[in-house]
Amino acid sequence: MSSETSNPQSAQDRSSERKVLVVVADSLSYFGPKGGLPADHPGIWPNLVAAELDWDVELVARIGWTCRDAYWALIGDPRIWAAVPRAGAVVFATGGMDSLPSPLPTALRELIRYVRPASVRRRVRDAYNWVQPKLSPLGWPVALPPAVSVDYLEQSRHSLAQLRPELPFVAVLPSVHRCEAYAEVHTGREPMVRAVSAWAAEHSVPLVDLGEAVRDNVFNGPANPDGIHWGWEGHSAVARAMVKVLTEATADEVRTA
Repeated sequence: MSSETSNPQSAQDRSSERKVLVVVADSLSYFGPKGGLPADHPGIWPNLVAAELDWDVELVARIGWTCRDAYWALIGDPRIWAAVPRAGAVVFATGGMDSLPSPLPTALRELIRYVRPASVRRRVRDAYNWVQPKLSPLGWPVALPPAVSVDYLEQSRHSLAQLRPELPFVAVLPSVHRCEAYAEVHTGREPMVRAVSAWAAEHSVPLVDLGEAVRDNVFNGPANPDGIHWGWEGHSAVARAMVKVLTEATADEVRTA
């Protein structure tokens, strides 16, 4: 994101507008107990948070996104550029995918969609889906190493701070899962938690622990049968945790203004 795309409004001008919650996330932000939902569905956590704060919301998300994808969206998606000048806060809700076992290269998964003809693409996808759970018990490598994930988080935070130093930036700790596609393995979560927590402490970034919020919903249900996405109580729990952190973060912004 360059300074050329920023709106030169003053802080006083922005305060008179309705604030926007900018959320850059993966599919956990918009999948419910039965699958993907539109960005304006009232039951997903970004909209629950925005409703509680009486803000608008700009959700930029996609299935499988890592912190690297979130950074690419930040610098490449004009919806974010348009929303940042009146944002009340920016939430980077990625990192869960980064920490999942990815014994086959992530680039291979991304390239499957481009295989032609369709019959070959289906066979390649079936082969990938067969191999993935067989190799996942290795727990390594993960989709994105923690140091790389944190580097992209810091690039994102720093880019926004150059435009609006006072803008609250919130990140998350990874969710938990019991997904058979990953052999219910999540040994990459704790290294990711340590790395993100250390980075957040260094830069005073508030964190929401998704795993803590949704653990009961994921393991005791009712959640999505895929074992990775949440039910409505999971979304509600994340929303409650996010509202608490955002309320504190925005109060700090007012005190330091």
